[in-house]
Amino acid sequence: MSLALATTRETADRLSLLGLKRIKVVGESSLSKVDLQQLPAPAPSHGSPFRFISISRLLHWKGIHLGLRAFAQANIPSSEFWIVGDGPDRQRLETLARDLSISDRVQLWGSLSRHETMGKLRQCHVLVHPSLHDSGGWVCLESMAMGRPVICLDLGGPGGQVTQETGFKIAPRSPAQAVSDIANAMKSLFLDRDLLARMGQAGQERIRQEYTWDRKAEELNTIYEEVVRHR
Repeated sequence: MSLALATTRETADRLSLLGLKRIKVVGESSLSKVDLQQLPAPAPSHGSPFRFISISRLLHWKGIHLGLRAFAQANIPSSEFWIVGDGPDRQRLETLARDLSISDRVQLWGSLSRHETMGKLRQCHVLVHPSLHDSGGWVCLESMAMGRPVICLDLGGPGGQVTQETGFKIAPRSPAQAVSDIANAMKSLFLDRDLLARMGQAGQERIRQEYTWDRKAEELNTIYEEVVRHR
């Protein structure tokens, strides 16, 4: 019996509709030893202001608007929301921040180099990545490698990378529900600094154990060996 590989659960579900019985989900993303060495050392996760960050092209399907609405709803004192990236949705996000009366606490940094971007991530406490369609989600891995919890939607690559030990995966049942659940996750991490630290440490361990290219090569080699045995 043949074995099919999928990069996300959603792709696996579509393959199963075609009648395939043996499907294994193998994420497309990992970090190299060089990537890990070049990441800045994690900064202490305490201090003020408490910062959330999104790192993404500013496209509607990246879901940054959901993050902004959640940030406004959470209404956390002495908090900021940083956005790194650029794209056609930038003006709409700036308008949304003004409409939500949070523009004084939202900073859009525009497009930065990778070194500068990782420096911004180091200065923040939590990555907010509410992408509606993202097979890779590299920034989630980088965030976990730097000891930062991730709040994402339970979709695509991030939905497979993030666990309940390393962050919050939000079920995308409706926009209003997703915003409310993201806001609650934001408040949980702000109020419980022990949880913040535990998730950060668990994320670093998950990267070391599951998301290096060496580990990915071992995983694929095991799959190929299994296919050969079945043949």
